[in-house]
Order: sequence, then C-alpha cells, then structure tokens
Amino acid sequence: MCSGSILGKILLFAIPLMCSSLLQLLFNAADIIVVGRFAGDNSLAAVGSTSSLINLLTNFFLGLSVGANVLVARYYGAKQQKDLSETVQTAMTLSLYSGVLLTIIGCVGAKQILIWMQTPEDVLPLATLYLRIYFGGMTATMLYNFGSAIMRATGDTRRPLYYLSLAGAINVVLNLIFVIVLHMDVAGVAAATVISQCISAVLIVRCMVMEEGSIHLDLSGLKVNGDKFKKIIQIGLPASFQGMVFSFSNVIIQSSVNSFGAVTVAGNSAAANIEGFVYVAMNAFHQAAISFTGQNAGAAKYERINKILYTAQCCVIVAGVVFGNIVVLFGKPLLGMYTSSPEVMEAGMKRLGIICRLYAFCGMMDVMVGALRGLGYAVMPMVVSLVGACGLRLLWIFTFFRMEPFHTVESLYLTYPVSWFITFATHVVCFVIVRRKLAKKWGA
Repeated sequence: MCSGSILGKILLFAIPLMCSSLLQLLFNAADIIVVGRFAGDNSLAAVGSTSSLINLLTNFFLGLSVGANVLVARYYGAKQQKDLSETVQTAMTLSLYSGVLLTIIGCVGAKQILIWMQTPEDVLPLATLYLRIYFGGMTATMLYNFGSAIMRATGDTRRPLYYLSLAGAINVVLNLIFVIVLHMDVAGVAAATVISQCISAVLIVRCMVMEEGSIHLDLSGLKVNGDKFKKIIQIGLPASFQGMVFSFSNVIIQSSVNSFGAVTVAGNSAAANIEGFVYVAMNAFHQAAISFTGQNAGAAKYERINKILYTAQCCVIVAGVVFGNIVVLFGKPLLGMYTSSPEVMEAGMKRLGIICRLYAFCGMMDVMVGALRGLGYAVMPMVVSLVGACGLRLLWIFTFFRMEPFHTVESLYLTYPVSWFITFATHVVCFVIVRRKLAKKWGA
C-alpha cells in the first residue's frame, strides 16, 4: 500500500473486499428472497423490518473493529511487530465479549424494541422469533468481522472472501431446505444464517491461528492489553457512536415506514436489500481509504495521502453512479425475485427510484470519513456525520414529515440523498483543514 500505483492497488484491495461484502449481504438477501417467495409477504416484512434494528445493536461493536483496523494498519506500515501482535490479541478478545453481550441484549429485548418501532401486529410474532434466533449467532458474527478487519488492514482481502463464499453457499442451501422442505418459515432462515456465520467465523479464526506472521492469533493468550484497548477505543468509539446514531435515525425512519402498513414495509424491505448491494460495492473504497491512509501515515509516506483520497473518490463515484442506475433500470425484475405481489413491487420502486439514483453521494461521504479516520481523526467525522446526516433526518421526521403535505413515504426517502450531500460537502472542508494542519507538522 505504501509504494507503486495507487489505482491498481486500491482496485486489487477493493474488488475482493467488494465480493466479500456482497456475499455477506447475500446472507440476509437469501433470507428475504426465500421467505418472500415461499412463506408470504408477512414473513418478508418480518425479516426485512428487523434489519435496521440489527444494525442499531451491532454497529456499536463493529465501530470498534474500525479502531482495530486503523491501529493494525498503522503498526503494520511502521513494522512494529510487538504492538501489532498485542493489538490482534486485544481486538479478537474484544470481539468475543461483544458477541456475548449482543446475544443477551438481542434475545431479551427483541419484542419490546419491535413494539417501540411500531412493527405491525400481524408481523410482530414472526419478527421477534427471527430476531432472537439471529442474535443467537452474534458471537460468530463479531469474530468474523473483527478478524476480517485485521486481515484487511494488512492488505489481505482474498482469504476472507474465500471463507465467506463457502459459508454463503451453505446459507443458501440451508435456507431452501429449512423453508421449502421443513416449512420452518422465518425460524428456518434465521437458523441458516446463524449456521453460516459460525462457519465463516471458524474459518477466519483458524486462518489467524495458523498464520505465522504478525497477525498470528494465540488462543491460549487471548487477553486485553490496556494500552491497545485504549487506542482502539479512542479511534473506534467515535465510529461506534456514529454508527449507532446513524442506525437510530434509520430505526426512526423504519418506524415511520411501518406506519404505512405491511405492503409498504415489505416493499421497503426488498428495495433496501437490493440497494444494499450498491452500498457494499461503494463501501469497499471507504475501507480502502482507511487502510491505505493508515498504512501510508504509519510509514511516513505523506505525499501519497491526497492521491489516495482522489483515487478512492473517483472509484466510488463510478461505482455509485453505474450500479445505482442499473438497479433502478432493472428494479422491477429484481424486486420480482423477492415477491410476486404487484403492490409490494410498486412500493419497492418508490424507494429505489429516489435513493439509488443519487447513491454516489453516500459513497463520497463515506470515503471522506475513511480518509479522516485513517489519519487518526475519529471525533471530527463523527460529529459532522451526526449533525449533517442524522440530525437533518430526525429534524425532517419530527417537523415537516408530520405536516399533511409531506406525510408520504417518498418524503421519508428524500431525507437520505439530501443529508448525504450536505455531510459530504462538510467533510471536504474538514479534510482540507486537517491536511493543512498535518502538512505543517510533517513538513509535507
């Protein structure tokens, strides 16, 4: 990451990561497609209506994995082997604690939180069952995500892809068996997801245990190093808080969508799942911005940092514009994979038509955040994102959306692209200020 062609290496890094993220998203997509086609629209709404809540509960701990990623990249670039090893042990121990805590929270609080989200009564029992089983596998999810974040920081995005490919294939097969053959409905797809997550976690932990290099994981020596834990928290906690508040704003939006009934919820769920594939394609360049910026800062290759940002932005714009508009163009056939109901497909197209056309702004915003975090600035992008994105969305929902002319589902969806653009523009100003400040400090 610290020498040679930036574009070529970013693409070599991002494409396997993009494929890994797409496969991970297929876990949930397979759930939604199978229940939508073989169990009915209520089951589709039940599975889809939980996604924003799952993100709310998991994003705090996944944000800490960003701290581990930045720290590993920095030590790896600086060739500080002892610090690197301590960071790996601390991060994986933290993932275990995170998973256990999430399982307890998700299983105990599932029904009440769904009630607070105004989940329709005909959907609530199925959504609660799905959520409780899903969170039973949360330790495996955390292990995989922390492990893959560590491997990404060293430039290895291929092996996580291989492990996820195998787990994803197993997930799809189990979905079909559990739902079509055994008629387990949402319980079947949740169980299939948990089993596949466990497989991917076992594979990535085994890889790190077998690794003889700097990211070797010693299972007998799992412990939290106080200094490394503090640094992970310093970088990751703002990302965690940002992710949680983002997810909270999405939960509020989901609650507002729920008020329009089961058909709108089902269409929104299918559309959100489809647009997720565009998001993860763009998010690969956000991850690249973090790892490349972190390694080059650690290696004192400061002259490459601006080039990394420009290259990542160009890549994410192309990905967002091309994939976003392809999704809109083929929206109805894609939605037809999830449901046969014309009403549900029409509801889904309302979301796709507004969000996916302008999805590139979301990717541009995220790349700016990645560059700032890679430089070690975690609080600034958090504050900007919370005010610029979450604040605007919540302000709209609690003011204009309550007025009769704006009380439509289209009005809700418009809050996304508007908040992305404003937040991106603010992040650009922040990056310019930070870069000038660091140029004086580095003399670069």
